[in-house]
Amino acid sequence: MTGAARIEGRDGMRPVTRRKVFYIPGFDPIHPRRYRELYRKESSVQAAISGYEISQTPQPGGRAVGIPYGWTVAARIEGADVTADISVLTWTDIVRDSMGTSIAATYGALLRTAWVYISTGALFRLMRLRKGPVIAALYPVGFLLLQLGIALGLGLLAARLVAMGVEGIAPMIGPVVGALMGVALCVAVLIWFRRRDGRYFAYYLMHDYSFSARHRGANPAALETRMRDFRALITEALDQDWDEVLVIGHSSGAHLGISILADLLRAGPLAKTGPALSFLSLGQVVPMVSFLPKADRLRGDLAFLSAQTDVFWLDVSAPGDGCAFALCDPAGVSGVAPEGQVAPLILSAAFTQTLSPARWKALRWRFFRLHFQYLCAFDRPGAYDYFRITAGPQNLRDRFAGAAPSQSRITRAVNRHTSVSS
Repeated sequence: MTGAARIEGRDGMRPVTRRKVFYIPGFDPIHPRRYRELYRKESSVQAAISGYEISQTPQPGGRAVGIPYGWTVAARIEGADVTADISVLTWTDIVRDSMGTSIAATYGALLRTAWVYISTGALFRLMRLRKGPVIAALYPVGFLLLQLGIALGLGLLAARLVAMGVEGIAPMIGPVVGALMGVALCVAVLIWFRRRDGRYFAYYLMHDYSFSARHRGANPAALETRMRDFRALITEALDQDWDEVLVIGHSSGAHLGISILADLLRAGPLAKTGPALSFLSLGQVVPMVSFLPKADRLRGDLAFLSAQTDVFWLDVSAPGDGCAFALCDPAGVSGVAPEGQVAPLILSAAFTQTLSPARWKALRWRFFRLHFQYLCAFDRPGAYDYFRITAGPQNLRDRFAGAAPSQSRITRAVNRHTSVSS
């Protein structure tokens, strides 16, 4: 893929006054209103920095089945008035169902997930790409084991002390009482850690990685059904009076977007006079799934979508994001890049350049917050500006026409498992 040459498609140069945006979040159990509030707050900050006008209003609905949660944006950017209708394609209920397990089940998931990534060789090959996301994947394993070690240590200490105290009064039951107190304290400590996981994110991240490892890279049936629902909504929008239909996949949502759009394009050709179809992947973690042995569906979708010109695909990440496989070509590193590959165009959000030194210093070690920086304001925005992309007067293809891919991108095939399904 040259990346520097403009990819010609059906949509040509055309101004955008009405845009439909579908945002696919990652593995997130929180209500999608967080994304509306994040957009409201950060868009006003970016507008003040960049000198444009932007506002939003909530949309009714969003609670009923089949009605996405969303909001409407009105903006004046680059001298043009634009309206954007933004919908969040939620799979929060699926995420919550997968997280609704006991402490014991979480430790069982830890063992299963570690075994899958180690026994398949995926872990060691992922380390050849980026150390940051692998460390992020190992963090919940290490911290949960540390919690268990602390709980067991305190439990054993309590058991010994209680047994010694009781034995002076009732020697026969001292060890029994001590053991019961030790177990009770061990459980209490584990519960204490879990209740504070909003600070540590160990349980959350463990469930995230376990979700993909449980089926060794294949999508569970409930997720496949939801993806078909998402595809139907996008297909419906392509038949409506929009200038651009923009699909955004963040984090784990990126690989969902890849499969959804691949299925959509396989279903039949797009109308020549319809809206431009664009795909923006942000902070993607595709290799965490595509490197697993049963991810044939995702690898096939990667190979297919990276050869298409009907949809313009831009992939944005940043080396400063320790939770993403920054600047990794998802098709290339997965070993399924087709001959004549045209997508994605890989660009860096370059946090060290687009954030002020003070802000970078404040955020540098807040890894989870940095993983969401793509959806936020930049002090010194470069080519990538989330709010110009979602509410500006150019479609994604035209905005990045002629842009050269990042020189630091990684395209070498590293994956051991390269089987695909069509």
